[in-house]
Amino acid sequence: MLTKEYRIVLPVSVEEYKVGQLYSVAEASKSETGGGEGVEVVVNEPYQDGEAKGQYTHKIYHLQSKVPTIVRAIAPKGSLEVHEKAWNAYPYCKTILTNVFMKDKFEIKIETWHKPDMGEMDNVHGIDKEQWANTEIVNIDIAEKISPKDYKEDQDPAIFKSEKTGRGPLGPNWKEELVNNPNCPHMCAYKLVSVNFQWMGLTSKMQNFIHKMEKRIFTVFHRQLFCWIDKWIDLSMEDIRRIEDNTKKQLDEMRQHDEVKGMVAQ
Repeated sequence: MLTKEYRIVLPVSVEEYKVGQLYSVAEASKSETGGGEGVEVVVNEPYQDGEAKGQYTHKIYHLQSKVPTIVRAIAPKGSLEVHEKAWNAYPYCKTILTNVFMKDKFEIKIETWHKPDMGEMDNVHGIDKEQWANTEIVNIDIAEKISPKDYKEDQDPAIFKSEKTGRGPLGPNWKEELVNNPNCPHMCAYKLVSVNFQWMGLTSKMQNFIHKMEKRIFTVFHRQLFCWIDKWIDLSMEDIRRIEDNTKKQLDEMRQHDEVKGMVAQ
């Protein structure tokens, strides 16, 4: 198992992020769906486990064209589906991704604490000392340059300025300026990611590849979240649940409609 902690500082409050995250997840899901692939929302409902309560979701990611060629070549058809189960008891969230074909040989566990700080807290998840000593800390700056294939001008925090909040653009020293600006809130998402991938000859390579992809996903997602702030800053949780219900219907229609088109074309 390979574990890393990703720290993402944002110019939003912990309370604001709760809405922004859910809105951005719904929007991002649409761009990943089509052609029989993408996101399928199976369950999205409240849960309570003892004193912990929040929202439970179960999603299936149909990923045939989005995995490395070497894995696609050896994996049976229909096995490239990743099940995501998430327990969002904000400000703590836990997400577990599994694959039916690989069973206990594949698991990605993401535990996130959202804290009103600049990412200075050590071992916020309270894991044991030995595991923490072997955990690499990865700081993600949403304003840094990214790969050209992921870059979109309207999702660039370095040039975006929010009309509703006045936040942005984020310059080279935006984090230092944020600390000294009492009018702008801030927070850090601490994401502890543990990757287990057991496959003869591929274990180390795939565990590192998955972490590379997680960093990319976290970076792009949080750039979007900040640059979409004017779209979600005024939304309530009731608005978010309505958006999620509508998004589920759209995702189902997009996958099923495009899947039928593909079958006819064949």
